[in-house]
Amino acid sequence: MPADPKSIVRRLYEEVWNKRKLQLMGELVSPSHALHGPNVSGSSIGPEAYKRVVALFVAGFPDLRFAIEDTVTEQDKVVVCWTLSGTHKGEYMGIPATNKKVSVGGITIHHIASGRIMDSYSSWDVWGMMQQFGVLKGLGQPQSASAR
Repeated sequence: MPADPKSIVRRLYEEVWNKRKLQLMGELVSPSHALHGPNVSGSSIGPEAYKRVVALFVAGFPDLRFAIEDTVTEQDKVVVCWTLSGTHKGEYMGIPATNKKVSVGGITIHHIASGRIMDSYSSWDVWGMMQQFGVLKGLGQPQSASAR
């Protein structure tokens, strides 16, 4: 009997991301899984593509951890609000290591079917990460704002 959708997604974050058990990817992620996100480029279909994304993050942040802040489950969808934290010790998104600790929030909507994750749609604070790296300056406060 397949696990409930929330358990499947929790295992993805706790076991694959946090414990680096990439061998579980085929058990948790469908062969046709599509990953959609602000830092995903090229082919992002299937467990091997997801493994590559994990490897890119871990190369940049060897101490990477995901903390699940909240989940909402509705039928075959699991929405996860999370915080990613780690130390930027390797190249990530073309940016050489800064040795800075970063923490950013995000949200991912996972579609579950037949006991596996079929699709994942992520949105997270890439801009905030770049600011924490020190490669982007913050937007300052507007001089004046008025509503009509």
